[in-house]
Amino acid sequence: MTTVRPPVTTDELRRLMALMTGDEKHSAAATSTLDVLHVLYGRVLRVDAADPADPARDRFLLSKGHGPMAYYAVLAAHGFLDPTELVDWAGPGSRLGLHPDRTLIPGVEIGSGSLGHGLPLAVGTAIGLRARRITRPDGEPRVVVLVGDAELDEGSNHEAIAYAGRRGLANLTAVVVDNSSATHGWPGTWSETGLAERFLAEGWRAITVDGRDHDAIEIALDAAHDDRPLAVVARVERKDS
Repeated sequence: MTTVRPPVTTDELRRLMALMTGDEKHSAAATSTLDVLHVLYGRVLRVDAADPADPARDRFLLSKGHGPMAYYAVLAAHGFLDPTELVDWAGPGSRLGLHPDRTLIPGVEIGSGSLGHGLPLAVGTAIGLRARRITRPDGEPRVVVLVGDAELDEGSNHEAIAYAGRRGLANLTAVVVDNSSATHGWPGTWSETGLAERFLAEGWRAITVDGRDHDAIEIALDAAHDDRPLAVVARVERKDS
């Protein structure tokens, strides 16, 4: 299913990100997600730029869609985009907007940027794949959604977390990039409890890792979680640091 491509390095992704210049207001949102996206596309997700609509592909939903520079860089590095497109990103004739558009960009599963929608959409996607009984030799396709800690303030996410846990959606993984930007904060967020406890209480398996440690991120994403969804809280430097 997957086209073999040379390994992508962090330096290459940073070089691609540097091609995107201009009045970008959410550069912190982009840099906070870079390492998680690097691991997902380089080591975890089963997706193929040569066949981005394969029904048996894994689905990646970027809920933290504001400041998508890291996402565009990763898509370009893995063959979904021509790197030359990055130079004119957010320009009048560019399909690469300040928020990703699933109708314009191959490999993008949802139009995102309006915070609070990605996790509920991921829950629906996971349920839909099961209803369609789509499988592969190694099991069912995986649905991975990347959210920010701040958007978990939205009530729609609380409902999605509770519902996914009750349904035992083992094909669903939520990666929470935690840069301490939530309005009210999460008690203990910077310890091994805190934000992860929100998911544990609803029946998820939850693991907290250093969001810059690629091996730790991969191990967490590959962790067994039986018949329940998985949450990986990736802690990075504070937004204002």
